[in-house]
Amino acid sequence: MDAVRLIVTSRRALTAGGDVRQILTEVWQAQALAQAIGSRLAVTGPPELRGEALGLTELAGRGCGVLSRPDLAPSELRAAQLTELGDARQALMRLATLLAETGMALVALASAAADEGTYWQCMEAIDAADESRDRVLEMLRRLADRDKAMTGPVPECEAG
Repeated sequence: MDAVRLIVTSRRALTAGGDVRQILTEVWQAQALAQAIGSRLAVTGPPELRGEALGLTELAGRGCGVLSRPDLAPSELRAAQLTELGDARQALMRLATLLAETGMALVALASAAADEGTYWQCMEAIDAADESRDRVLEMLRRLADRDKAMTGPVPECEAG
């Protein structure tokens, strides 16, 4: 399945809400998907993105690591369903939105946490989601810079 479809599916599942366990599962799914997209970009993406993509892979992996791994069947792992990236810019824009929404969901969970363990788990996951989003935004900036360099400056019209 392509990255954009998986991201859309993750966003819908995250916004559907549920109990703490369900939301943390969706946060984990989002980070695992970011890790898979970063890994794919690091190997096959545009050369100017590969370093940042590798960084995204590491940060998103940390985001998964601070959360308890959910008990999901292999067919439920969205990251494992990633078969193609499609348009890198589109995938990255949507991934940035997903990671922002992930951070907001974690803030809500941390604010309502019934125990200190859940609170700190959410706080660490917020940091990982924010740092992952920062990497995605940097990749989008690099794509914009590349496009600008390829098209060159816009010629000025001469007054006649």
